[in-house]
Amino acid sequence: MSDTLYCSGIMSVDESVLTTSDDANGSASPSRVPVRSRLAAWLPLAAAVLGLLSFLLVRGSLTDDGYITLSYAKNLALHGEWALVPGSVANSATSPLDVLLLGFLTFVTRISGSAHPVLALGALTVLNSAAIGWAWARLTRRFGLSPWVGVLGLLLVIANPFLLSATGLEVLLVPAVLLWLVVAALEKRPVLFGAVAALTVLTRLDLVVFVLVIAFSTAAIRKKFWTAVATAVVVSAPWFLTSWFALGSFIPDTLVIKQDQEGLFGAWGYFSGPMMYFLYLPFTVMVAFASALVGVTVLLGWLALRFARRWDDFPRLAPVVGLGAGGVVYYIVYSTLGVGPYHWYYVTPIVSTASFAVLMIGVWHAETRKRPKLNRVPPLVALGLGGAVALANVGVDLAQGVPWPSPVIFGNWASSTDYARVGRELGARLQGKSVAGPGEIGTLAYYCDCQILDVFSDRSQVTMIVNKRLAEDGFFSKTILRINYHWFKRLPLRKPDYRLLYDKGPGHGPDQWTVYSAAKGVGHFTLVPFDR
Repeated sequence: MSDTLYCSGIMSVDESVLTTSDDANGSASPSRVPVRSRLAAWLPLAAAVLGLLSFLLVRGSLTDDGYITLSYAKNLALHGEWALVPGSVANSATSPLDVLLLGFLTFVTRISGSAHPVLALGALTVLNSAAIGWAWARLTRRFGLSPWVGVLGLLLVIANPFLLSATGLEVLLVPAVLLWLVVAALEKRPVLFGAVAALTVLTRLDLVVFVLVIAFSTAAIRKKFWTAVATAVVVSAPWFLTSWFALGSFIPDTLVIKQDQEGLFGAWGYFSGPMMYFLYLPFTVMVAFASALVGVTVLLGWLALRFARRWDDFPRLAPVVGLGAGGVVYYIVYSTLGVGPYHWYYVTPIVSTASFAVLMIGVWHAETRKRPKLNRVPPLVALGLGGAVALANVGVDLAQGVPWPSPVIFGNWASSTDYARVGRELGARLQGKSVAGPGEIGTLAYYCDCQILDVFSDRSQVTMIVNKRLAEDGFFSKTILRINYHWFKRLPLRKPDYRLLYDKGPGHGPDQWTVYSAAKGVGHFTLVPFDR
């Protein structure tokens, strides 16, 4: 069979084209495309600038869950505690790596005399974006892509309104580690792959799906599988052992917490969630998911070609295909876990399949420049449409206002500004006493610096969930829970001094705070004694 396959304008990629000129370490030499390589070297800087602009756009409108991460980082930097509220150890931070990085940067900001977690978040946003740009620079040089393909990949990720609406969470760290998994696999570097794999599962444990799919789809990693595994264990074991013994659970509590919230979104679940968002933001959902849908289509077409014909050069693109396949598997796995359709849960499958689509179409376009017989129009049209989608994403972002008054995807009871006001006044009012949270805790905890008791901050409430699951779940689930919570100290339920309640409409009276939310309208919080 010929080393190049033509089918409906889609072609295989000759190994010499894929690797340009490989050195002994599997790294691509830029000598064949010096101008493009020089332009690609600017991608990290371009990404950092995009990250900075995106942060300046959203910094005043962070979601409540973003402030949960900021509260963890603040307490880590100021008190050395893994806690959402001071003095109460918790394990509800889904992304340990994100908290550790943000906590370190927050600690650095203390040179000014006080901690500035939001400033640290801006720095981390820029660094994560630069890491994404650096990965695209490596991929661009390796495949001989136009640098504008890399810019397109950056825009489709960084400008996505679902991602920007979750700023403060690990949404930019996710595409950074996933793209570096692909880079390490393409460059046949099992030690680097293992190190990045460790950072990937420390970013989110559920990203192990991508680690496994990319590892087993790449011959170079399979051959050195145990080298990669050993490296991953060495890098990640210190945290996971600390979490298991000191914090009482190997897996963060957020898994059982979110599973316990079944029914919170009514009939909507993770699988059907995009339709829920589509019903009230149709255009936003279309442009946010468009590149992901293209990625799924490209993946199905690629797999059809791969298994329909013998294709000796296919493993050269296996890590890239693994990125797209991982996004699909991730969506399927999450659809079976019984978690709600929180908008940040969709960021991972969106950015992975979108990046895969851009890479594959970019390789297709690169081939047409080197093989005159190939039709250049289809990949150019596809990239042009991708550019239109990216611009549509930017348009949605800017239409929200500059800077954002609230996130595009938003459901909190109050704006971050109103929550900040309530938090500060609540802290002064409580004078060291505790209060049962209203259901949203992140921003209040960040500004209150007080004992707000909530399932995310109070592990006595986690005890109730774990005990319930152990009594009701099947054998397999019980076994996993018993192992995970083997060192968990089960605490008696704490009784707070006050309760903070939310209701619609303005508040009139003592210990009431009127707030406004773009999603909920005018409402108010009321502080009452717990026993009332």
